[in-house]
Amino acid sequence: MSRGHQEHPARPMGHHDEDHHGHEDHTAHGSMKDYVIGFVLAVLLTAIPFWLVMTKAIESSSTMGLVLLAFAAVQIVVHIVYFLHMNSKSEGGWNMLALIFTVVIVGITLAGSLWVMYHMNHNMMPTMSPEHMGNETVPQSMQQQMQNMPGMQHGAAPAAK
Repeated sequence: MSRGHQEHPARPMGHHDEDHHGHEDHTAHGSMKDYVIGFVLAVLLTAIPFWLVMTKAIESSSTMGLVLLAFAAVQIVVHIVYFLHMNSKSEGGWNMLALIFTVVIVGITLAGSLWVMYHMNHNMMPTMSPEHMGNETVPQSMQQQMQNMPGMQHGAAPAAK
């Protein structure tokens, strides 16, 4: 007991770092003020897009989509900073590096999926595109072939034997 404070009786001497559970920085967990600020920002970043959609404040659907995506991205940052307490100093920067890696992989996956879907739609056979599809249920070429077949004319009854 030469260190100036009393050792815990159930803990072997020399194991003082276990009280901190591996965390060197006590401010990394945030205060009640940080949680309240994060909660208020999260509520605002949810309520404003909800109001925009319900009142149809933005007429253009593409602009509305971009505005909603921007609000979603800001809300993700608020959650990461205020609730997950991620910053460049936490865990020696490894948390931020893992987050950046995840964002890059998700971005590549989304961009690749959109690229593939666009090109598959663009490269479809011209007769398969919706603007070339008529309201007919049987293609014209098949209707002509059916008219040439005995017993297949429209309205003709099958021959009785």
